[in-house]
Order: sequence, then C-alpha cells, then structure tokens
Amino acid sequence: MEKQTFTVTELNNRIKGLLDLDPLLADVCVRGELSNYKIYPSGHHYFTLKDSESSLRCVMFKSSASKLRFRPESGMGVTAFGRVSVYPRDGAYQLYCSALMPEGTGDLQVAFEQLKAKLSAEGLFDPAHKKALPQFPERIAIITSSAGAAVHDMIRILSHRWPLTKVLLLPVRVQGTEAPAEIAGAIRYANEFKLADLIITGRGGGSIEDLWAFNDERVARAIYASAIPVISAVGHEPDVTISDYVADRRASTPSNAAEIAVPDKNEMLDVLRGYDIRSAQAMTKLLDRLKERLSSLESKRVLSDPSVYIDNRRIELDHGRDRLISAQERALSAKRQRYVRLAASLDAMSPLRVLSRGYAIAAKTNGEPVRSVKGLEAGEHLSLRLADGSADCLVQSVTDKL
Repeated sequence: MEKQTFTVTELNNRIKGLLDLDPLLADVCVRGELSNYKIYPSGHHYFTLKDSESSLRCVMFKSSASKLRFRPESGMGVTAFGRVSVYPRDGAYQLYCSALMPEGTGDLQVAFEQLKAKLSAEGLFDPAHKKALPQFPERIAIITSSAGAAVHDMIRILSHRWPLTKVLLLPVRVQGTEAPAEIAGAIRYANEFKLADLIITGRGGGSIEDLWAFNDERVARAIYASAIPVISAVGHEPDVTISDYVADRRASTPSNAAEIAVPDKNEMLDVLRGYDIRSAQAMTKLLDRLKERLSSLESKRVLSDPSVYIDNRRIELDHGRDRLISAQERALSAKRQRYVRLAASLDAMSPLRVLSRGYAIAAKTNGEPVRSVKGLEAGEHLSLRLADGSADCLVQSVTDKL
C-alpha cells in the first residue's frame, strides 16, 4: 500500500487541526513557573511555563494582556488559562494564553473576574446610576462589624468633623459565609425604614478571603438597589472589591469614608468667617457711599433754606399757568375763526338768501313744495314764501313749458 506524502506545512496544519478539535485542549488551565517573560513592542507577551521536569511555550496577545491586574515576572508561580494549538510555521505546539492568575489566588480571583464582567455587562457599574452624596447629611448609617477598629475610627472622625450628624450603627458580620446576607439585609433595612441620608458599608483590611463578603453578588445588588447613597469603604487603598465598583462612591479606607461623608466643621467655619468679612466690607462700602451722598445733599441750598425751593416752585407754577392760559386763548381763537367760516358758508347756501334776490317759494296747502306744473291744477290754492312774508294765491290756469 502506497503511503501518503505530506509537505511540512500540510503535516503541521493537520496536527494543528487535530489539536484544535480536542475540547480538552480548547480550554485548559496549566500551573507552573514563568520563565523568559518578554513583552514585545507589539504588546504581545511571550514566555515559557515550566515545572521541575518540562516546559511549555506560551503567548498572550495584546488584547488579553491588557486585562492583566498584575505585572507578571520571571520566577512567579501562576496558573495560565487558554488553548493549546500548533504554530504551523515552526511546527511547535504552544499555549495561547487568555488569562494569568498569580499562585494562591485561584478560584476566588476567577470568581471575582467573572462576577465583575457579569455585573458590568448588566450596567451596575454605570456612572449614570451613581447618586450624589448629601452635602450635610443629618443621619449616617454605618453597616459594619461592631467589634472592628474601623467602626470606632469612623465614629471618631465623623463626630470630630461634623458633630451635627447623627450616626446609626447597624452591626453585621463582615467575614464568613453568613456575612453577605447580613450586609445586604442591613442595606435593605436602612432603605425600607429610611433610617439615614447616607450609608457607609465596609471593613478594615485583610486578605482577599477576609474581604470576600464585599465581592458577593447579593451585596452588590443590594447596593445598586439602594435609594440611599452608599459609600463603600473596604480594606486599604490597593484593595478593590465588587462593592467599590457598584457603590455611589469608593473610599480608600473606612477612615477616608468618614472624611468623604461629612464636611469639616473647621473648614466651614473658615468659609463662614470669610462670608462675614466680605459682608462687613460690603456694608462699609455701602455706608461710605451713603455718607458721600448725604454730604453732597447737605451742601445743597434746598436743605439749608427750604423756602427757596418753594419760591422756585411758585415761579414755575406761575409760568406754567401763563402758558396754559395762552394755549387756551389760542385754541379758542382758532375755534372762533372756524365758526365764522362755517357760518358764512352755511348762510351762503341758505334759501333765504335766494329769496332776498326777488325769488319766491311756492308750496301747496299741505306744505309740499311745488317743483313742477305737472302737479298743479286750476283753482288750486298755493302759498308763496317771499323774503319779507308770504301770500296765498289761486291757480287760474296751468301752462306747460314750451
């Protein structure tokens, strides 16, 4: 039987295909020590993962390397996540790494990253949902352990900075399997009964296991659902929990949370003193302007001799009266002249003026004026109106105009 012949590339690709089809190798975790760790200008990370007997070539591309929460170094023990495949050009298999986890964090770190990605995708970390903290809170609810040093530090700082704020402690466990349920329940309780204007929840520093209650999904969702603004104060500055991402404000420490929650009374007193000084300065300037105005008025004669002002007003009154009389006389004269013109025009149109020139007006006995001979009959009585009187006439005959 004749054997099949492959080129090097064909054989490498065939082996690559076989490895890619293996589901176990498609998602594998490998524990070992980093060696020859190099970061290329492209942003890709190349390294070797080894143990006491063997070594494995690995590559982490820039997109995955940008998500690392720590700086890997040669000699560091890690767990690598990724897939095994063949790089056809070299004919060597290698681990295509998607994530690295320092030795010792293990399952907790994986769970943290998984929950963080899940809640981020749901929008629980969206800045648009974060509420503003009250400037002068009247009541603050502290949800933490009553036995820890953190609560005493917070109460001391709050009372020193702003004594007007009432502090209410809701004691809960902050470590252990029961802690997440108690913390979430206290947040819901404070909201249900509107116990405070602001909530501070957290604890002092510790290992990732000690702080794990604040990486619990129940606590994260209770903070997100809170109508009261929440400050998350967990651990020390480097410690970051899921609660920090969800809360309306993250504090680096519990003491820092107390400083964020309330203003400093000494600073407020300085502000008020500044307002007082500026107010006094403004009032002094106003009084100075009023004094200058008063001095100016004192020099006026009207204040030293009020009768001068009255005499001047009397003269103005006389002048005003004269102007009014002159204006009224001019108006009356114009109206008289208009009256004369209208009377002359009316007189010129009067029928009596026509009669004075020798004309007469004939009318029937009922007063109807005679306008035509067609309406007259012989023997009919008429009345003639003349300029100096009237006469009764008898119609002898009627003759039409030829």
